[in-house]
Parts: sequence; C-alpha cells; structure tokens
Amino acid sequence: MLLTVTLVAEPLQRRSEPKPFHDFVERYKRPLYALAYDLTGNHHDAEDLSQDVFIKAYRGMDDFRGEAQVYSWLYRIAVNTYLNKRRKKALRFRQLWDDFSQAAPEPGTQPRPDQHTEAGTMRGHVEAALQQLSPRERSAFVLRHYQDLSLKEVATTMDIAEGTVKSLLFRATQKLRTALAFYREDLGLPS
Repeated sequence: MLLTVTLVAEPLQRRSEPKPFHDFVERYKRPLYALAYDLTGNHHDAEDLSQDVFIKAYRGMDDFRGEAQVYSWLYRIAVNTYLNKRRKKALRFRQLWDDFSQAAPEPGTQPRPDQHTEAGTMRGHVEAALQQLSPRERSAFVLRHYQDLSLKEVATTMDIAEGTVKSLLFRATQKLRTALAFYREDLGLPS
C-alpha cells in the first residue's frame, strides 16, 4: 500500500498560538503515516514511527524557523527517527546475537495473509528487496520514488548533498534490480 499525498505549504502554527496541535496532527497524519509505512514496511512500526515524529515535532515547534516547508520538516524528522531506530535495533540485534550465539530469524519471514495472491507475492518480494538496502539507501529511494520528492527535496530532507542522493539512488536501484532479476527472467526480458 503506497500513498502519495501532496501538501500545500503553510506557516507552522506555534504551540503558544490558539490553533491546537490536534489540527496540525490531523492535517499531516496521512502523508506522514504513508512515509512511515514506506520506510518501515509494516503498519505497527509505521504507527510507532508516526507517533514518535509528532512527539518530536510538538517538542520542537517553537524552534521551527520556517526555512523549510512544514511537511519537509516533518519528513526530515521522520527519516532521522527511522535511521536512529534502525541503528539502535541493529545494535540490540548484534548484542543478542553475541549473547545467544544462535541464528536469528530473517526480518519479514512471517507470511502475510495476502501473499497467496500474485500481487501479494510481488509486494512481498519488493518489500524483501527494499529491506536489503541500507537505511540511507531505502530512505532516499522511498522519498524519491514513493513520495515523489525531487532530488533537491530528498537532499534537504536527509541533510545531504544532491550528489550523495544520486549515489544512494544508483546503489539502491542496482541492488533492487539484482534482487528482483527473476521477474525479468520470467518475462523473458534481457538482464
């Protein structure tokens, strides 16, 4: 499920102003959840990530300088929060691995109910291929191709140079092409 929502830029209402934070959440919850889902690949983690982003946005509203659009600011918080959670999760995983010295289950190995259909199977393959990307590659790919941000917007959101975005996108595309090559073979297309 990929949602793409285009938002119109508007000034951010400060916490001290009369407009309640609830209205802010209502306005941005769908596009933020769509981004979170694209980054995490599942509903539960997307909800957790969205909630964390809104908490951070609430705490940082008074510091928002208005140099970026509000949704770009939220996207940046979301991507940074996602990357930080991935790092912490990887560290915990390594510690558990060392503690127990046993094979850990692969992420995403739990079969989803919709995988019995061809479309569900394809989504599963694409999601598995996306999970093989580094967190930065996945973030750049999702922002560019799922959220339809320009290269400049991706660079601003991730706080990196446009050239770095291009490099991340190139590597992500190459990895995805390799991981999903069997679809080209099934269709008889050249590699």
